Amino acid sequence: MDSFVNRLKRFIFFKGRLNLSLRLFSLLFLSLLSLPINAGLSLVLVHGYLSDGSAWRPIGIVNTLQQAGWTDAGHLFPNSQIPNLAVPSPTEHYVYTVTLPSEAPIPMQAQWLDFYLRNVQKRHPNNSLILVGHSAGGVVARLVMVASGIPIKGLVTIATPHLGTDKAEWGSLLSNSPFSWVAPFFGLDTINRSRGLYRDLMREHPSNLLFWLNRQPHPNAFYVSIVRVGFDEWVPSYSQDLNDVPALHGFATTITTVGTHSLHPTDGHLLVSLLEREKCRMKSEKCQ
Repeated sequence: MDSFVNRLKRFIFFKGRLNLSLRLFSLLFLSLLSLPINAGLSLVLVHGYLSDGSAWRPIGIVNTLQQAGWTDAGHLFPNSQIPNLAVPSPTEHYVYTVTLPSEAPIPMQAQWLDFYLRNVQKRHPNNSLILVGHSAGGVVARLVMVASGIPIKGLVTIATPHLGTDKAEWGSLLSNSPFSWVAPFFGLDTINRSRGLYRDLMREHPSNLLFWLNRQPHPNAFYVSIVRVGFDEWVPSYSQDLNDVPALHGFATTITTVGTHSLHPTDGHLLVSLLEREKCRMKSEKCQ
């Protein structure tokens, strides 16, 4: 009898512990369900060489995104505070422009972009980050994706020299020639300030940044390259294609457009189309 009573006591004790564990598990499960899921997207537009974040606005790209339901969350530049949003977006889709030191070497620009993205991430912790980079800004964005550890959902590049450009080699030659001594008198001192950037954007070879970057493991994300054909005087078309990057071969979507190297209003409509597909995919809806 005593042994039976003891076993009964142990069973009751065990059952009480089990019920408590089940209750705790239920509370934990319910609390996890109450956590916010990915609410939306934070889009960051990254400019190219000799430009700044304002380049996306007068051309109408930010306005096109706004018409498609994106909230203009403001412009970020060195030593600035993230602007306060007067009206939060009901869709939780935000677009930011940033200003980087565009004449600086790619790694230095990437440090600035890393700083901006971490602040945007803190502001919208439940949003996924998507980067759009024009020209050299696409290389900066891709370096951040590879080296920073920040979770980034996707990258769209526009006329970006992923495999380098001979124009950077010409710039490097000029910056290391006697012409560099008189360049400031002709308003061309950017040639001297951009020496490091030119080295980073030369056509890839085993001793430069692009060769290293193009062979690093890239995070699981969607990659789209918008390639200019016909009239880009700065970056050859083959260099703009992410599918020609060894680490991304066969994993990127390539879209060709006719135009010059600069940003165009049609880029805004193309971005809206690409982003709508991504929003549909996030909702597990069928996209046409």
